[in-house]
Amino acid sequence: MSVERPNTVAGLIAKRDDLIKLRNHLEAEARKVTCDIDHLDAVIPLFNPANAPEAIQRYVTKHRARKNHLKRFVIAFLRDNDGFHTSRTITEAWIADRGLRADEATYVILRKRVGACLTVMRTDGLTINGEMDGEYKTWGRAELNAEARAALVARPKFIAN
Repeated sequence: MSVERPNTVAGLIAKRDDLIKLRNHLEAEARKVTCDIDHLDAVIPLFNPANAPEAIQRYVTKHRARKNHLKRFVIAFLRDNDGFHTSRTITEAWIADRGLRADEATYVILRKRVGACLTVMRTDGLTINGEMDGEYKTWGRAELNAEARAALVARPKFIAN
């Protein structure tokens, strides 16, 4: 037997909205902190040049995204932007989303990460290749039928969005 409780539902919806606002605020703050860390990493080698070569090595692991965060971002980017896009375009969107200011070496590292993510997603059946755009491959979202989507979601490493 179902008893209607409009105040309870309204309260739960209001709480959900509050938590979404809080999450968005915290994500914005995290982007600011990431940017501050990048600035500090750029200044430290000015005072101790011995740190310069190591700084690039540390960057590879230090700015690694949370588990599957890049994959979720790429899926959302391809879903929200129809057509085919290069890894360069997706990387620029990723850098903007994280609030990073990337030098050329950092940009190359991030572009390689995006390219590797896209390749894995192609293996999983989530992306397809398009025409070449200069020196870059183009990538698009693969259209999955209901049966293929159900099989993909059933796999343990799939990221539901």
